[in-house]
Amino acid sequence: MSYALEIVGLMKEYKPGHPILKGINLSIDGTGLTAIIGPSGTGKSTLIRCINRLVDPSQGAIWLNAGGRRVDMASLRGGALRTTRRRIGMVFQEYNLVERLTVMENVLCGRLGYMNAFAAWRRKFDQKDIDYAFHLLDTVGLGSFANQRADALSGGQRQRVGIARALMQQPEVLLADEPTSSLDPKTSFEIISLLREQGRAHKIPVIVNIHDVELAKRYADRIIGMSGGHVVYDGAPQGLTDDFLKQIYGGEDWL
Repeated sequence: MSYALEIVGLMKEYKPGHPILKGINLSIDGTGLTAIIGPSGTGKSTLIRCINRLVDPSQGAIWLNAGGRRVDMASLRGGALRTTRRRIGMVFQEYNLVERLTVMENVLCGRLGYMNAFAAWRRKFDQKDIDYAFHLLDTVGLGSFANQRADALSGGQRQRVGIARALMQQPEVLLADEPTSSLDPKTSFEIISLLREQGRAHKIPVIVNIHDVELAKRYADRIIGMSGGHVVYDGAPQGLTDDFLKQIYGGEDWL
C-alpha cells in the first residue's frame, strides 16, 4: 500500500544518549485527521517538526508521497529539501504570521516556495494565486478581512489565516502543532473542525499535536498516544480507554 507519509525507525537526540523519540514507526493514509496526544516532553512537537525538517532527525526515514514520488525527507539537503518541504503545510501554535502584513499578504506567503527568488522578493504573485487566496479566505470565514493587518485579528482569526496560508501551498500533508493551545474552548472546537473539513475537502491527511484529549476523541479519525518517546496507543478514538490513558499520562487522579 502507498501511504501519504511513512515514518520508519525515527529517533531524535538533542543530547547524545538521551533520545526524545525512540524508534517511531507510523504509516499515515491519504486522508483523515490524526491526533497525537501525550504529556509534555514526550516528543509530540519534535515528531511534527521532524516530519517537515524544522528539526533534523538523528536516525530513521520519513517517506513522503510528494507529487507521485516517494521521497525520504530525513535524507534531503539544500535545494531538494526546500523544494520538497513546500509540499508539507504547517499550522503553528503561535500563528507565525507577519504582523505588519495584511491577511491577504500573509496567505500569499504560502506560495513563496514556488517562486524564483526575485519574484518572491518583489512579492509578485500570479493572478491565479491571488484568486485562489481569496477563495481560501472565503473558505476559512475571513473573506471580508483580506485587507486587514494581521496584528488587528483575534487569536482564532489568526489561526484561520495560518490554515489558509498552509493550504495555499497545495500540500500533500497538513501538520498542526498545538493549534488550539492559546484559544478558548469554543474557538478550539471551530479550529479543529476546520482542519478536519479542509483535510477532507483537499483529500490530504491532517496530523495534529494536541493536549485536549476530549477534543481529539471528538474530531480525530485516529489517535496516536505517546509516552516517553514511544507510541503506546494507535487506533480509533473509541478504543482509547482509561487503561490506555493511564499508560499515556501515568496515574489515575487526573481521569
